[in-house]
Amino acid sequence: MSLSRLKKGDVVKVLAGKDKGKTGKILKTVPEKSRIVVEKINIIKKHKKPDQKTRGGVVEKEGSLHVSKVALLCNKCNAGVRVRNKVLEDGKKVRICSKCNEVINVG
Repeated sequence: MSLSRLKKGDVVKVLAGKDKGKTGKILKTVPEKSRIVVEKINIIKKHKKPDQKTRGGVVEKEGSLHVSKVALLCNKCNAGVRVRNKVLEDGKKVRICSKCNEVINVG
């Protein structure tokens, strides 16, 4: 799936990796590397040194995933689906579920 078909705030399903089958909301996109950061998915541990403002220790945060490992979640199908684009009569470009032809969002 192309990164241009995913947006911040979309709900996606993980297709491969240690978190396969889980769903989450996109927090951040990195178009240069075709990667996304998904809420509560691919949790990594980062060792942080203390500074004057914060305490040090092991911090858990979300790591990035490649966009090919996720699929957009359709509300009607309740499954990870491929997405098509369609231009409506009024000129708006929308994303459409390939399985059920339901409009995923208007934007």
